[in-house]
Amino acid sequence: MVDIDAKGKDFKAVSQAVKDAVAKGAPVVIKNAVGLYGLGAGQKSSKIKIVGDTGDYIGIVNAGGEIVVEGSVHNFVGDNMNSGKIVVTGSAGYGAGMYPYGGILYIKGDAGDFTATMNKGATIVIGGNVGDEVGTYMTAGKLIVLGNAGKDLGNYFIRGTIYLGGTAKRLGHNVKLVELCKEDIVELKKILDDAGFKFDVTKLKKYMPETEKPFYEHKKPTKEAGTCR
Repeated sequence: MVDIDAKGKDFKAVSQAVKDAVAKGAPVVIKNAVGLYGLGAGQKSSKIKIVGDTGDYIGIVNAGGEIVVEGSVHNFVGDNMNSGKIVVTGSAGYGAGMYPYGGILYIKGDAGDFTATMNKGATIVIGGNVGDEVGTYMTAGKLIVLGNAGKDLGNYFIRGTIYLGGTAKRLGHNVKLVELCKEDIVELKKILDDAGFKFDVTKLKKYMPETEKPFYEHKKPTKEAGTCR
């Protein structure tokens, strides 16, 4: 294991230290990284732990790395993630999990506006509350929010599934409430258990797109009927 003290160092110096450690196959622990952005960018198979709060774009373009933040992150954590796993034990700011193609993002606390925007295949779990326009333009993947949501949850929903444990101030365009199936319960329980969340998954509400093409005047119902077998 390689310990990196980021105090007084800039992004370039810390990133080079991370790169050198990863090249040797060593797990990395980074401390005193408050305000640093882009840590853990583009990782493929590394294990990185960030102790304490940190900045924007943590784990951007993650491609298989495992990143744990023992604290909170600022904006755009997991942006454009392809695979791998990111765990934030605190909260996240604006745009958590934007444009991801895959991977898993766990945020134990709250997350800000536009979380999971254009989710294209990732599993994103928020243990607390989220802001407005969360899950906007989702085209695939899962968004699981155990707390409450702000306005326009799932706005212009295209594909994928949203689960909500609390209430939303307002649902977005093209969002419908559907039945929670036995298969959902089994899968959700595994996802939450894997991250150490304690929550009764039967209390989650399931939302899916109402139509296949939310941007057109003449619409047809989605093929994903949302009914249990």
